[in-house]
Amino acid sequence: MTTMTFEEAVARIAAARSFRDLPDTGNSAGRAYRRWAKLIHPDTVSAQRRATATDAFAKLSALYKKKDDWCTSPWGSGDIAELFADGERLVKLPRSPADNDMMEAEAAALRKLWADGDPRFRPYAPRLLETFVHEDDQRRRRLVNVLERRRGMGTLAEVEGDLGVRDATWIWRRLLVALGWAHRAGVIHGAVLPEHVLIHPGRRGLVLVDWCYAGHRPAAIVRAREDHYPPEVRHDRTAGPATDIYMATVLMTRLMGSRMPASLRRFAAGCTYDAPRMRPQDAWALLGEFDDIIPPQFRN
Repeated sequence: MTTMTFEEAVARIAAARSFRDLPDTGNSAGRAYRRWAKLIHPDTVSAQRRATATDAFAKLSALYKKKDDWCTSPWGSGDIAELFADGERLVKLPRSPADNDMMEAEAAALRKLWADGDPRFRPYAPRLLETFVHEDDQRRRRLVNVLERRRGMGTLAEVEGDLGVRDATWIWRRLLVALGWAHRAGVIHGAVLPEHVLIHPGRRGLVLVDWCYAGHRPAAIVRAREDHYPPEVRHDRTAGPATDIYMATVLMTRLMGSRMPASLRRFAAGCTYDAPRMRPQDAWALLGEFDDIIPPQFRN
């Protein structure tokens, strides 16, 4: 924490809505609290400042006491993390400190998407709001990612039965747009699975979530979905644009089931060769091919 005056510290504390809003409170909340308290403690200031310091100290203490309130009511569970709803924020806490590297991978991927990706396509991925280290009462330190919460959306894992062709086509199209955007920014998702694709049917919205597996060398795979992965991931733990295209194709093929038209089956076959070099490498170019084989009214 950079040196600041008493007045600056009081102003920062007054403006904070949570303890995490104060600078330098992520890596060690206890040490940060003591540093802030030293700046504004009523016993360390002049008599003229004591009333102001007392109010600031009370606010700081309340913020610190409530710093972990978000982790008392789980909102859901992911592959490696528990999810907690905190207003418009979704707090993602790994169950094991051993998975901190995957949380780092997600944070790095989302930062790169926002820095290098075309801003027009940002709705296709969650926005990273902040990342910090949480230390529990057993002194275990886990990296937490705080994401923008997307309300009113459900996962493709929740789709029961065969998916109709009309719905499947807009979902498939948007998946290809999302992947093309990520690949142009140099990011590989690495785990295009039903539970990692959020959709809003009414708005035809799609968000690709859980970027913990991002990169050319995925740190892990989702064992329960191992049959969704192409050979290069299962055998060599390597990934590229063709990997994401393969997984998106497998996902949509399984969701459509028996309703899948013959033209889309031929299209899917060309995207799921075992050898990645034989598959399409450019999701946006593939989108053009996709549009050529679906009815015009399905392209929106």
